[in-house]
Amino acid sequence: MPNWKEVLEEVARVNRQGNQALDVVRRKYLKNIFQYTKRNVIAYYSGWLQRPNSPDVIVNDKDISGFMLNIHKMDRKKGLDLILHTPGGSLEAAEALVTYLKSMFGKDIRAIVPQLSMSAGTMIAFSCKQIVLGKHSSLGPIDPQMGNVPCQAVIAEFERARKEIISDPKNAALWQFIISKYHPTLLSSCKHAIDMSV
Repeated sequence: MPNWKEVLEEVARVNRQGNQALDVVRRKYLKNIFQYTKRNVIAYYSGWLQRPNSPDVIVNDKDISGFMLNIHKMDRKKGLDLILHTPGGSLEAAEALVTYLKSMFGKDIRAIVPQLSMSAGTMIAFSCKQIVLGKHSSLGPIDPQMGNVPCQAVIAEFERARKEIISDPKNAALWQFIISKYHPTLLSSCKHAIDMSV
């Protein structure tokens, strides 16, 4: 397999031919993987390293439609190689995706992580029968977050506030100012997200 520089050079060559270069090159290498493994292959990735603040680069509820569209005519007896490159995202969406994939392929799903699969992406990888990593690949922690704030930190902060207010009621004014910045259901949402990640 080529390195990333070689892939980009190939994309540039194909682009000069007036084709949809990225799609042509992507399809070529997915076909090469299929021919080597004789298994169905889906690449589940996004440009999250190039567009880190885009809402469309995380695992979300819209993704399952793409999977359903692509799996529809696959020979499910061949299993699935799922190439993962994701920052994570919604735990509920990841759970729904795993449930769907298992309903289609049973336990015959292999995760291939060429670089990074974080948070909900790690959970998807852990649900597979096998995980294939390169020497430089990594899985991330399963740390549910709300608005880029770790849920464990929110719960710890509420617990700290409770203890400090009980020990000295004068601390209530300071903590009221801090806690008033959170929406009313944040604590229960964080607890729910942590429960789902275990």
